[in-house]
Amino acid sequence: MKYVQSQMQKLVKDNKELQKRLKEIMKEHDLEKSFALKALYHAEVAAGGKFQSAYQGLDLPKG
Repeated sequence: MKYVQSQMQKLVKDNKELQKRLKEIMKEHDLEKSFALKALYHAEVAAGGKFQSAYQGLDLPKG
């Protein structure tokens, strides 16, 4: 599974829990949004994370 920033942004936009977690990561680690998104991806999505299937669902072709 590959990190795609636009997919991660959509996943966060559609999920209140991830929005909160992103803000926490940005504040806690003093990161810009783009870096915090990548950190969130590795923490919550990659390698069997809680939101992996939702992220993978964004990659499916439409139609």
